[in-house]
Amino acid sequence: MHLDKKSIGFAAGILFLLAAGSQLLGGDFPAFFKWYFVILVLGVGFFTLTSRLFADFSDGGWMFSKVIGIAVSGFVIWLLACAKLVQFTSRRSWIVTLILIGITTAFFIRKQKSSRKYNIALIFAEEFLFLAAFLLWTYVCGFRPAAHGTEKFMDYGFMAAMARSTYMPAGDMWFAGEGLNYYYGGQFYGVYLLKLAYVSVEQAYNLFRMMIAGFAFVLPFTLVFHMLEARFCKRKNGKVIASLGGILAGVTVSLAGNMHYVLYGLFGSVFKLSGYENYWFPSSTRYIGHNPMNDDQCIHEFPSYSFVLGDVHAHMINVMFVLTVLGILYAWVRAVRKEEKGTGFIRRNLTDWAMVLAAFFVGLFHWTNYWDFIIYYTVTLFCIVSVSFYRYGNHPKRAVLAMVLHIAELTAVQTLAALPFTLQFETMMQGIGIAKHHTAFYQLLVLWGLPMAVFLFFTGEVLADHVKKNRGYKENLFLTFFRMVPQPDRFAVILGICGFGLILIPELVYVRDIYEEGYARSNTMFKLTYQAYIMFGIFMAYALVRLLAKGKNPVKKIVAAVLLFCVGLTVGYLPYSVKEWFGNITDHSGYQGLNATAFLEAEFSEDASAIRWLNENVSGQPVILESYGDSYSDDCRVSAMTGLPTVEGWYVHEWLWRSDTGELNQRRADIDAVYDGASYLEQYTEGGAENLTFEKRAAAVKTIVNKYQIEYIFVGTSERKWYPEMNEDVLQSLGTIVYQEGSTYIIQVAEN
Repeated sequence: MHLDKKSIGFAAGILFLLAAGSQLLGGDFPAFFKWYFVILVLGVGFFTLTSRLFADFSDGGWMFSKVIGIAVSGFVIWLLACAKLVQFTSRRSWIVTLILIGITTAFFIRKQKSSRKYNIALIFAEEFLFLAAFLLWTYVCGFRPAAHGTEKFMDYGFMAAMARSTYMPAGDMWFAGEGLNYYYGGQFYGVYLLKLAYVSVEQAYNLFRMMIAGFAFVLPFTLVFHMLEARFCKRKNGKVIASLGGILAGVTVSLAGNMHYVLYGLFGSVFKLSGYENYWFPSSTRYIGHNPMNDDQCIHEFPSYSFVLGDVHAHMINVMFVLTVLGILYAWVRAVRKEEKGTGFIRRNLTDWAMVLAAFFVGLFHWTNYWDFIIYYTVTLFCIVSVSFYRYGNHPKRAVLAMVLHIAELTAVQTLAALPFTLQFETMMQGIGIAKHHTAFYQLLVLWGLPMAVFLFFTGEVLADHVKKNRGYKENLFLTFFRMVPQPDRFAVILGICGFGLILIPELVYVRDIYEEGYARSNTMFKLTYQAYIMFGIFMAYALVRLLAKGKNPVKKIVAAVLLFCVGLTVGYLPYSVKEWFGNITDHSGYQGLNATAFLEAEFSEDASAIRWLNENVSGQPVILESYGDSYSDDCRVSAMTGLPTVEGWYVHEWLWRSDTGELNQRRADIDAVYDGASYLEQYTEGGAENLTFEKRAAAVKTIVNKYQIEYIFVGTSERKWYPEMNEDVLQSLGTIVYQEGSTYIIQVAEN
């Protein structure tokens, strides 16, 4: 491998970043380096597969190989753990991963062209960008690492539960006796990586989410770089144009905010709006239905907000996977040649590894984030149409037949990939409803006016140029669009159309769930527009650079420059939100580290040591009992911070996941009976609660304990708050106090 000056420079930059990281992260650096090293190994291990799929990319799809390695190897290990064929441990995870790397390398190395040359400088440049983004986000995260607040208890609890579990699915930490009934695949991948890296859940929680932020920058970079490189391959400055577009893509997808911040945050003194006198960074995600306040409360988040807030949620984790799907689809669109000779029609349309892998990811989304399955199944359909009419544009019937074959392949592969999850999952969706509320047009303009302006401007330019060049062509302009318009432009238009559709759908219909009263469109708009933001970010970066670099019309260039300036203004959202949430990150003394549970001593001073005792002394997932609580509260802190299942946790979350309040209410009554019990236990005697002897109370409580197979009972601040007249004599009669400090203690229930 020959290294030129650029390659050596970027390699030196990588070493510099690692040296800087050791200073910035201090004692957290070993965990950071191990995590980074694991990702590097997976990228190298799956590069033979990726370089085949991304054969027309000058870097062989290097950055995508990391995510493909994570997705494929993690999925196989999860599948084996679900079938109870392999225990989910660090050693076995490494063995399976190395076997998969060996099989993949042996199979695809035979298909590599020995003369293939990669742009080594680009590979090192991408590695430098990824490491820089990953390191900087990790450092920033260390100023507020706590898995506390919003829905972090849920996300951390999922990871803690899976880290404890030998097989999958792990037990639900908030519904003892049942497995997780949610899209937990994303959190599983975080636990899979912590197994390979040999780091604790406390550190993995933050390393995982910041790794995703790193991918959210570099994957759009490499995608748009190759789109522009292909579009301007004949220009001497083509790689410079491609590099600028790639950087812009990384910024628009992972760092920028929306125009709401620009209008009401940056220029709030000019654009006054009631409720935003004291603008705060979450305001940009709570606008429709919140100002003015009405019965249509909606959410419209975007990646940079997710990375700052710190919830390791399904939609945020899936960012790296959906970007990989877009990369695979573009590589497929770009690699397809017009009607080839020498191979059969069916074989040619059913033996494309890129299509198979894209379908695998689409199926994977059933498990990682179901909403993205629906979205990217549709995006893939658009690409299938594009490819089929490009390849067989002269023969529309053959194009339609090719579409049918590809759709059948997509449906079959994604169904098989999803099957291990769907067989054990009970859907939470309750059908489709017609939207009763609609967004005010000015609110749509505030949130989506900028990307829509770019979309209309760019698409109009592409269509006008196409009509001008092909007006005299014998075929109709629809068919010639797929055959004559350059692939990068076609793919960009597909992203724009899909983004527009994702904005439009919540104005027409919504997916019904338990939040229908007051929040009917909330989940639908949230999940769909999140992906619209990502697609528009990629689209705008490509479109604006393409418009500025091509053509000589000064008016059009001025319009493109103004739109680019507006995009630049949205980037101000990140430093503002970072300062608001993390404080002064230039003052290293404020760095707290990566331990997501370090807040316990400050927030739960009386219970922290007991929670840590459970983590250090209890293995597996035996059932514990603690007080239940409302969603988004500090209740259920023990199960969340240990991954040990309790009888019932956050009520609304379990209601959403299981659509059954009857069982939830019964469990609450049983918990009340164990801790307090008078009103519940009187059913065990005809004489009323006052005639309940100690023996009868103890027997009744023991029945409940046996019902849920409870092995540990936690008595701490939350339990004393909810049960001031607690049955402590009965509780202590059930077993042995194995931990006690102050008024907090843990009882290990005696075996029958």
